[in-house]
Amino acid sequence: MIEQIIPSFRHAIMITGFVFVMMLVIEYINVRTKGLWINLVSAKRWQQYLFAAILGAIPGCLGAFTAVALFTHKLISFGALVTAMIATSGDEAFVMLAMFPEKAILITMLLFAIGIAAGYLTDKLKLNPVGDTVNKHELPLHEGPECKCFSKDLLAKQLLKPSRYRIFLLIIIGLLLAGILMGFIAKNAEGWILTTIYTTLLISFLIIITVPDHFIKDHLWQHIAKAHIPKIFGWTFITLLVFNILLSQFDVEGWLSSNMLLVLIVAVLVGIIPQSGPHLVFVTLFAHGSIPLSILLASSISQDGHGMLPLLAESKKDFLTVKGINILYALLIGLLGYILGY
Repeated sequence: MIEQIIPSFRHAIMITGFVFVMMLVIEYINVRTKGLWINLVSAKRWQQYLFAAILGAIPGCLGAFTAVALFTHKLISFGALVTAMIATSGDEAFVMLAMFPEKAILITMLLFAIGIAAGYLTDKLKLNPVGDTVNKHELPLHEGPECKCFSKDLLAKQLLKPSRYRIFLLIIIGLLLAGILMGFIAKNAEGWILTTIYTTLLISFLIIITVPDHFIKDHLWQHIAKAHIPKIFGWTFITLLVFNILLSQFDVEGWLSSNMLLVLIVAVLVGIIPQSGPHLVFVTLFAHGSIPLSILLASSISQDGHGMLPLLAESKKDFLTVKGINILYALLIGLLGYILGY
């Protein structure tokens, strides 16, 4: 048992650490832009699909949340919402980038293209039978004091009297760096992957020491460190541990190879759950070479992390309709890819 726990724990620490620094950078960019990029939405339908796909391709759930807000604000079509939800992988996008970066980029590109095509077909075929059922509400932009970064006076004060949240986040970055240098995590990373990790850590360090206290507490601590990271680590560690135990006790590879169509159906149906964690099972299986790209792609199409939760609160009918349509596309693409041998 201990032979499975230690490597699973180390791998989970590496993945969660990389996810943390990437989420930190994305959160910083989102807040610094103050949502002004939302003004890029155009009345032209094809531009809506393109913009929705870009929102979905942003790692994490912020882009998906924004797409829901734009839809409920009558700024994008139902098909464009489908585009965003197909293009998004939620928090799993960070995990895939940490585990298999080249293939993660390929998957993102495929989801981007599939999402645009699916959105167009959805509107063209009028696949939304329930019509406009949502209530108009304000766009969920981040409010609060202005983020005045790189202020000499503010920087000196923050360095001399740092808050406990800032100290804790700096400790996390320091531990991640120490773990990499000592070979405890990312032991086999090399080349551009190692360069990317060091660069992201450096950017994260600069963000933590320069942003004001309210940003540290409300965005980096409350939103990322407290709300997302424990769940991501828990799901990742448990998934890796269970999978490693199963591999040591049973012929999992043989069972999977004999039941790929069943695995495909399960992967698609799991996407109904409006949560990021369950999809990690299929990410892990793919990382170990136990399932083909077609199944992971189908799972990614059907799931959208927490992105659909705001729509569930607004309209359960629209929520179920989007989920149903995305499941249909996931099954079609997954079956086609499986038949073609991918």
